Amino acid sequence: MPTVGAYEAKTKLSQLLERVSRGERFVITRHGVPVAVLEPAEPERKESPERIIEAIRAMRRGRRLADLSIKDLIEEGRV
Repeated sequence: MPTVGAYEAKTKLSQLLERVSRGERFVITRHGVPVAVLEPAEPERKESPERIIEAIRAMRRGRRLADLSIKDLIEEGRV
């Protein structure tokens, strides 16, 4: 993994980011001592709406408000 000094990383950040976006990794050093690694971020995992809805339904199964109504809960929250 190539190393880059902190000053060079600061002055050429946009170029380094372009290379990182293509999969390269860099060690950033300060006075020759490694202080950070610049590497591509992991892509954000997105759940499908169907899976999210099913997870909410699964969480709600078996949970009830007993004898409380939504109106009672709203009124209680306003006190």
